Formats: sequence, structure tokens, C-alpha cells
Amino acid sequence: MKHGKKYVEGAKLIDRSKLYDTEEALDVCVKTGTAKFDETVELHVKLGVDGRHADQQVRGAIVLPNGTGKNVRVLAICKGDNIEAAQAAGADYVGAEEMVQKIQSEGWMDFDVLITTPDMMGMVGRLGKLLGPRGLMPNPKAGTVTPDIARAVQEAKAGKIEYRLDKTNIIHCPIGKVSFGIEKLAENFKTLMDAIVKAKPAAAKGQYVRSCVVSATMGPGVKINPSKFI
Repeated sequence: MKHGKKYVEGAKLIDRSKLYDTEEALDVCVKTGTAKFDETVELHVKLGVDGRHADQQVRGAIVLPNGTGKNVRVLAICKGDNIEAAQAAGADYVGAEEMVQKIQSEGWMDFDVLITTPDMMGMVGRLGKLLGPRGLMPNPKAGTVTPDIARAVQEAKAGKIEYRLDKTNIIHCPIGKVSFGIEKLAENFKTLMDAIVKAKPAAAKGQYVRSCVVSATMGPGVKINPSKFI
């Protein structure tokens, strides 16, 4: 695969044979993020589990201490007093049946997070085929199906992210922007890794964290020594 000039230049800063300490890896990662826009720094963690088994699933949500640097567009589907609560908490879009209909009939998807209350799941559940493939389906484990909708909206706007395994047993999550600097990125990294380690399934055998890589949007990956997280 042919890479661009900036990618190639960034790759020269990385020792492919080395497993870096966290701060050193983030420093190199930031130096490779030289695009004209503020690149996102992403964490990729391969786990020693088999996500095909229910007792080896790893999934949860965490509020990053320094946020993600992204303006998160929140849709709250609720009714009654929860409408006013969601609006006061900062939700970008709020509604009930009309929002469900808008998604169904128009394919409207101009939001990043959908939060709803348990009493609305019968209605929201009908959107599964549309929301599921985009990772937008609300879930109690992620805190996006909750009776406390105001708190959920506030957390989403503050930088709450969901982590879960993909089909290859890897977790992919943003931990901030290149402009954050090493200290803030390291704080976000630690918060997310602590959550992933804490979520280790009892059925997991052997080495839990197999590999850990950080990369800027347009840059190459930098490997972090996974031994401290085993």
C-alpha cells in the first residue's frame, strides 16, 4: 500500500522494533500528526478474548477527563418532563415519535449519540436496522438508555465514549486531539485503559492485552508496551 509523503516522514520517527512507554509513544504520535487539521489520536487495543462468546465480551463507557476534542451532537428521544431536562442539559435535538419517524422516513442521521429513556425503547427499538450498523443504537451498558437523561446528555457532551470489541477482538477509541499535548492525552489514555483492564471477563485466559497502539488520523501506529496492562 502506497502512503503519502507526510505518512512516510512520520514513519521515520518510529522504531518499529520497539515497544514504547505510554508518554514516549504519545509524544511520537503527536509529532506525526502534521496534517492541516487537528488530527484525532486513536487507541487500538487487541485483547486476548473471543468476543463470539457472551462471557468474553468487553464493552462499556467512560467519560474522558479531557474530553475528545469533538463537538458531539446529541439526540435525546424522550417525552414528558424529560424533554425539558434533556434540553437544559445541552441536547442538540430532542423529541419523541417525530424524531423516530424522521429517522425512519428520511434516513436522518445528523447526530453522533442517541440517548433515550427505558420507556421509549419499544419505539426506538424499531430503528435497530438503521442505527445498529452505524453504532448509534442506544444501550444500557453504554449508559445511553437511562432514566436520568439529563446526566447522560451532560456526559456525552463532556466526552463520554463507548468502548467495545470489533469482530477481530480489537477496541478502537479516540482519546483526544493532537493539540491536547502529551499530558492531557496521557490522562485520557490511562482512564480508558484502566476501564478496559477493569472490564476483563472472568472467562478470559492467558494474556489479556495482546497489543496496544496509538496513532494520529493520518499517521502511522506507535506500539506501546502491553506488559503493564496484563
